[in-house]
Amino acid sequence: MSTITLTHIGGPTTLIEVDGWRILTDPTFDPPGRTYKFGWGTSSRKIAGPAIPAGEIAPIDAVLLTHDHHADNLDDAGRSILPAAPTVLTTASGAGRLGPNARGMRDWDTTRLEAADKPTITVTATPCRHGPPASHPIVGDVIGFSLSWTGQQHGSLWISGDTVLYDGVRRVADRMDVGIAILHLGRVGFPITGPLKYTMSAQDGIELCGLLRPHTAIPVHYEGWSHFRQGREQIERDLAGAPKDVVGRVRWAPIGSPIDITV
Repeated sequence: MSTITLTHIGGPTTLIEVDGWRILTDPTFDPPGRTYKFGWGTSSRKIAGPAIPAGEIAPIDAVLLTHDHHADNLDDAGRSILPAAPTVLTTASGAGRLGPNARGMRDWDTTRLEAADKPTITVTATPCRHGPPASHPIVGDVIGFSLSWTGQQHGSLWISGDTVLYDGVRRVADRMDVGIAILHLGRVGFPITGPLKYTMSAQDGIELCGLLRPHTAIPVHYEGWSHFRQGREQIERDLAGAPKDVVGRVRWAPIGSPIDITV
């Protein structure tokens, strides 16, 4: 049994510390105030900066980058720290756009993070669909990540990535034992696309927790940008009506403050 320390830095960006490893997800470190174009008439304004500056985050052993082409998952300051990471795991298409330390993965591919005096971590890429059916040509490739290592008692650590709830994500519950689930919520939407959503809503997260039954579920990627349609307040309202078995699994990570979880 070991303890993992998670620090939610803001947006999707989370520092994972376990057994000597320092692993960073989706680096976003730009200051607030800028509007970023996402293509096809969509955009978002960054309204909150990171709780920890990019210059204070080193050293990083690996970066888990769910996708490289949207600034709310990789902005300019986040991109600048990638060369210093020994390994960047990302989509197969994204790896071609990044440096030589990038390792591309497709759904259900497996790779390893290995280093002296640290346990080997097996990383499995999991499916994502970053929007409604048939949206892939617009939104591009995205993946999630499952991390497993010797000594876990409750199952793997899973990062959902930016995705809606669909059969590909539901298959994670069929194929994996998930102990900690880091869930990208926020119900992303844009005026030009009306009611369509591009990430999970609170209700989606509740349904997914019922399927996964993780020991701990941690919401991220629900604040800091103007394209989120559900913030913490709405998520908590929906959780209030969720089954008690689900509510008891959800734990909020205060932004900027590390939390310890037994795995």
